[in-house]
Amino acid sequence: VVLCLDRAGLVGEDGPTHHGCFDISYLRHIPNMVSMAPKDLFEFEEMLRFAVGFNGPISIRYPRGEVLSGAGPEVIDIRSQNRGEKIQLAKSELLRAGKDVAILGIGDMSMPALGAAHILASEGIHAEVINMRFVKPLDSEAILKAATKIGKIIVAEDNVLQGGFGSAVLEVIAANGLNADVHRLGIPDRFIAHAAREELLEELGLTAKGIANAAKSLLARNRQYI
Repeated sequence: VVLCLDRAGLVGEDGPTHHGCFDISYLRHIPNMVSMAPKDLFEFEEMLRFAVGFNGPISIRYPRGEVLSGAGPEVIDIRSQNRGEKIQLAKSELLRAGKDVAILGIGDMSMPALGAAHILASEGIHAEVINMRFVKPLDSEAILKAATKIGKIIVAEDNVLQGGFGSAVLEVIAANGLNADVHRLGIPDRFIAHAAREELLEELGLTAKGIANAAKSLLARNRQYI
């Protein structure tokens, strides 16, 4: 079975009862479940092709409205320039190499993460951006590489923080005995009010600017940048 989860994350004008911000948490604990989230339309098409040929239960989550919401002007042309790599089970996509901080984006948070890297680059901060693609199974290799090579990680998701994608990242790091500084961005433990989706993303820091600010705060805490 292929589950296509429309209106994932924040849906804005549909109201506080209609946000699709719990599915990562309630699907990732189910045995044999595969969960994916595309960064853009082209990747969604590739994930559909992958899902049709996959032998097992699989889900694809995607937002209401523009996929590039909150990404910023720096990456708008990505739609026509980057169709990405073929989908492979539990394999992420490196969007930008860096050495100061790693930003792990899942689904439509990957493009704002790339926008954040552009903002940070203008301030001399080199951010690595990884489009994680899979909630389950995770690309543990990419997570552990970021934890060991960089050690400072921002995780951006439009799901509740409790039991979400960031929690899964922390589990992988803890299970391997690593000591990385991880800051999770996502939806807090409260029902989110009715508003335009762009307004809600900005309020929760899930835009390119918000992610960049979180990265700078993380680096300042590590006394690398003040």
